[in-house]
Amino acid sequence: MITTDIPVQPLSEQVERCREAQGAWSALSMRQRLRPVRRLRHLLAENCEALCAAVTQDIGKPVDETIAGDILPLAAACRFLERRAGRVLTPRKVSKLSRPLWLFGQSDTVYRRPRGVVGIIGTWNYPLTLNGVQIVQATVAGNGVLWKPSEVAPASARVLFSLVQQAGFPPNLVQMLPATREGGAELANAAIDHVVFTGSSITGRVLAANLGRRMVSSTLELSGIDAMFVLEDADLTMASQAAWFGATLNSGQTCIAARRIFVQRNCYAAFLDAIGQYAARAQPMRLALDSQVKQAQHLISDAVSDGAKLLHAPLDQSELDPCLFRPTAIVDARPEMGICQQALFAPVLAVLPFDSEAEALQMDRQCPFGLGASIFSQDARRAAKLALDLRAGSVAINDVIVPTAHPETPFGGSGESGWGVTQGVEGLLEMTVPQTVSIRRGKSRPHYQSACGTPVFTPPILQGLLQWSHGTTFSQRLGGLRRLLAGWWNKS
Repeated sequence: MITTDIPVQPLSEQVERCREAQGAWSALSMRQRLRPVRRLRHLLAENCEALCAAVTQDIGKPVDETIAGDILPLAAACRFLERRAGRVLTPRKVSKLSRPLWLFGQSDTVYRRPRGVVGIIGTWNYPLTLNGVQIVQATVAGNGVLWKPSEVAPASARVLFSLVQQAGFPPNLVQMLPATREGGAELANAAIDHVVFTGSSITGRVLAANLGRRMVSSTLELSGIDAMFVLEDADLTMASQAAWFGATLNSGQTCIAARRIFVQRNCYAAFLDAIGQYAARAQPMRLALDSQVKQAQHLISDAVSDGAKLLHAPLDQSELDPCLFRPTAIVDARPEMGICQQALFAPVLAVLPFDSEAEALQMDRQCPFGLGASIFSQDARRAAKLALDLRAGSVAINDVIVPTAHPETPFGGSGESGWGVTQGVEGLLEMTVPQTVSIRRGKSRPHYQSACGTPVFTPPILQGLLQWSHGTTFSQRLGGLRRLLAGWWNKS
């Protein structure tokens, strides 16, 4: 049964109740913390129609895209946690073989402790998977969650939260705040321990500055202007299909959409012919926000004024719904143009020619974002080598967008695209802080004696120990051992 009545309470009280619930929750075994995650996975399958209807109501996303892009990835993320979380978060005993000689008698264990109360400021373009994955990652790690959904997708949030409640998480452990624009700032200013934010780089900068002043840690998954590299040996049919799919999926409202298509010059004309077929028959798409339409039109107009070309005539918006936008391909673009520098949420791609891979890399580095990228080539080794020269957090070879949904891989970017990761092992660890516990056995503590007036480790002994442990040659290390023994003998 889907319930949608969420009582409104003072935020300070919600934080305190969440913190109290989190203390008891973190004390449970991993098996106990995973039970509601498993139940949530089953509920996703049982309530697929209700979830799809809510997403369609909010942002008009087709049912097939909701299932493929939201529900299936979230269910897979739950299954990943069920299978791997116990091993990932198990305390790690540090090998005694790596212990320095001067720490003789010491044993060390590294624990992963929950951060405490995690604030999640959610997004709307993939309202189930992007919010849901962060919620289950945080709770499995032992945290409590205060979730502020996007005001653009309130229906999706209500249905997802209802399923979270039905899954069996303890009362107050996961709480949903009102889906208002002001709610994100209020949550960021609350007495919480960590913030996960998915949204624009502009908002991310403001949020990071605020949290930094308060010494509150954060995970920021921000905008992207992803690059696609089409090398001369690429399958152009596949590459052109990928570029169009990557630019128009979810009506272009995807942070890792293919925006900048770098095409090697000797196959540039053929690629334009291929992509032009899709552009010619493209139908208008409805965007969630008319502001995105206006921004896209502005960037396209500036690019054309600066020498770029359109593969087709633009859509006349004068008598149409202001949220309708026709997918647009811009050719002969240059990396300094706004269309290649500013993040947008609309089905727009810019095609740029290049001669060498070095030139393509230099062009790509002019963009301040580093979220995702893709490379198309029939030489997988060549493509993999190029991938390592990119600063993008995720690089797909001969595919676009879809590989990033693998539940065991981290997702995050650099530069204007933010920091930290959500998803996978690294995303789970992101919801924790490491704590090292060292146990020293026996009663001998020679390092205390220097402070007490009877030093044990004299300079000759310490110098000998250093040379013995880290000398360049065997002869030097042997000399260090002799020096250590001599210093110990003379001290005695």
